[in-house]
Amino acid sequence: MSPGARIACYCALGGAALALAACGNPDMTDLEDYASQVRMRRPPPIAPLPDYPLVESFPYEPGQRRDPFVMDKETAAITAPETADPGGMAPDTHRPRENLERFALDSLLMQGILQQDGGIWGLVFAREDKTLHRVAVGNYLGQNHGRVIRITEQRIDLIELIQDGGGRWMEREASLALIQDGKRGK
Repeated sequence: MSPGARIACYCALGGAALALAACGNPDMTDLEDYASQVRMRRPPPIAPLPDYPLVESFPYEPGQRRDPFVMDKETAAITAPETADPGGMAPDTHRPRENLERFALDSLLMQGILQQDGGIWGLVFAREDKTLHRVAVGNYLGQNHGRVIRITEQRIDLIELIQDGGGRWMEREASLALIQDGKRGK
């Protein structure tokens, strides 16, 4: 595009902008008057509820049939959860909860490790409180009673305790991978 054509285009755009600005009305009293009239209108009456036919009551007389609101012995034996965990895997409810157990596992990020006095610590960043925490083997983290079992340079391995559909506790392996270049490691 030649410089003369470019200047002509800019002049045309400027003229169009001025024409549109001249069309505007800074005096908005007519709009405010209309809005106040609409607010002062009475709302239309609410339609009455329709008449529904009455449903006849039906007394339930079981006779020799079983009561549907009481579980029979066979169904109770199938669906009742076991009172004691046979594997002994239930979490210790009397153990004081650790700080990182209040966060979901996917909101925790492994940032690295710290080796000190022959021990190895995992550095875990909690997104919710934006704090870096130090964990060792045996510490707990995550909301599923996750206990740290191994810390390496690449990840923190843990065993979580979760309940199955029958209320029994089972172990599940999980891990936090080291963050590399702002992304989760593999």
